[in-house]
Amino acid sequence: MSAYDRRDLGLLLLRLGTGGVLAAHGTQKLFGWFGGHGIEGTGQFMESVGYRPGKVSATAAGLAEAGGGTLLALGLATPAAGAAAAGGMAGAATVHAPNGFFNQEGGYEYAVTLGLAATGLAIAGPGRLSLDHALGHVFDRGWMVPTALAATAAVTALVVGARHKRLDRAEKEDAAAEQFDEQEALFGE
Repeated sequence: MSAYDRRDLGLLLLRLGTGGVLAAHGTQKLFGWFGGHGIEGTGQFMESVGYRPGKVSATAAGLAEAGGGTLLALGLATPAAGAAAAGGMAGAATVHAPNGFFNQEGGYEYAVTLGLAATGLAIAGPGRLSLDHALGHVFDRGWMVPTALAATAAVTALVVGARHKRLDRAEKEDAAAEQFDEQEALFGE
């Protein structure tokens, strides 16, 4: 087996593994498969962690994971697929960041690992054992890599930034309400 064949086989395995895991997570969000909560339950969770509107956020996250993962596994539109999945994982990582790095503590380790693998595949390309290769790389041009990654980074920054603003505002409102309650208790009004 030549080094070129090994590279293609390695990329295929990485695409199938990463894409399969992402697709499974996305279908949990979209359809409630594999013990997931579907759009309704995931939407409620998204609302609770500051992603609003919840159902829209659940749909976007589910599509990024299920769609991006499926396309990565197939090796089709690899730059866009990897970028979409990485954006979804960046959004997930921000939710888990307060818990630290390690997954067993609820940290962002897992989301970052999937996001980095998806980004790496977007940059490296799918290899010869892919639909992109079979179709003559129509959806896998060199210019598509920076374009897809930059567009996803911009959208992710906007969405995550809006979430942070909502959470900061809610935290300030909670602190003000708590201070008001303390003063009311102190002065007996």
